[in-house]
Amino acid sequence: MIRRILTLAVAFALLLVPFACAEGAAVNVGALKGPTAMGMVQMMAEKADTYAFTLAAAPDEIVPRIVKGELDIAAVPGNLAAVLYNNTQGAVKVLNINTLGVLYILERGDSIRTVADLKGRTLYVSGKGSTPEYALNYILRGNGLDPEADLTVEYKSEHAECLAALLQDEQAVALLPQPFATVAQVKAGQQQIDLRVALDLTAEWDALQAGSDAPSTLVMGVAVARADFIEQNPEAVKQFMADYAQSVAFTNENNAEAAALIGQFDIFEAGPAEKALPYCSITYIDGAEMAGLLSGFLAELYAQDPAAVGGALPDDGLYYIAE
Repeated sequence: MIRRILTLAVAFALLLVPFACAEGAAVNVGALKGPTAMGMVQMMAEKADTYAFTLAAAPDEIVPRIVKGELDIAAVPGNLAAVLYNNTQGAVKVLNINTLGVLYILERGDSIRTVADLKGRTLYVSGKGSTPEYALNYILRGNGLDPEADLTVEYKSEHAECLAALLQDEQAVALLPQPFATVAQVKAGQQQIDLRVALDLTAEWDALQAGSDAPSTLVMGVAVARADFIEQNPEAVKQFMADYAQSVAFTNENNAEAAALIGQFDIFEAGPAEKALPYCSITYIDGAEMAGLLSGFLAELYAQDPAAVGGALPDDGLYYIAE
């Protein structure tokens, strides 16, 4: 679906003339209702005159708008940044990594201690064709499991369906991202069901990367900007990056205050958000470190399925590194 929307959006974008951010005009920023937007709440609260924010529930609401020039900067999944770059002939660049691994495997009980323990089980997952599927397959294969033969991976369209399966079946296991994993534990607790985090996919990814000459990590989200916007508004981009880094620090260091803002901006319920924030891997990484981590992650996805990154590994033009 995202690829079809992206193709149409690119066609429309070719008809548009790039425009610069008028002096004093707000920078148009798009984010998803999850960890990426959670890291922006200080900016949303204190920089409303500088940035105009658009919040969306899914990437396919964001992608056409940045391609057509309606958004200057947007937070998108890490692999989607590569797809955008390839399908627009380099019309976007990655500014920073904003979210690392947020994927957790949950179970009722205490039977799963290692990835090998998933053998023979049914695992419910949402996010087929996106980062959760690719990350899961990489970790399963790295631990000697065939995703198609050694366990049953059942994909659901929504996180709520995975939670429902967990609550209905004592043997069910589910892969959920934060903050939905914490919400699942809260809802299970209300029904007197003990729901345990069995595996952290980030830790499992890092374990497989140990000893690598250029280790990657599980990159969930990045911020991208239109290349023409960067060229025409270098100071605005520089200021955005500084403000974003400060906002991420605020979110990570002031969970209660950040959660209140997260609720205020209707990103997520404040209570569950506060509990989930320590596990959301909200971060700010730019420059050469960003390029190294993201390029390694994309290489792992490309090895599984070239379409996951837009058909080819992006060249260095994908990465914006300030002088």
